[in-house]
Amino acid sequence: MLEKKCLSKGGINQTVVDIRLALKNAIELEATGMILAHNHPSGNLSPSNQDLELTKKLVKATSTFDILILEHLIVYEKRYFSFKDENLI
Repeated sequence: MLEKKCLSKGGINQTVVDIRLALKNAIELEATGMILAHNHPSGNLSPSNQDLELTKKLVKATSTFDILILEHLIVYEKRYFSFKDENLI
């Protein structure tokens, strides 16, 4: 099953993602993998320290349930940054 869930809506320069809610959604859907995506309204596609930390936390948390983080994308208009392509997951 493929499903899209919004985990957080933020302000101009930050948002908060609750790891437990992300896991709850994945477990309820019986997911085996997740693709994460968020935007950087500034147009700067470089991952912030918070982006890197969140990704690490999600990879660790989901691995307990045999759920893979397949990709994490930062998007802006027609460009993107791939954590997978940069070997960050």
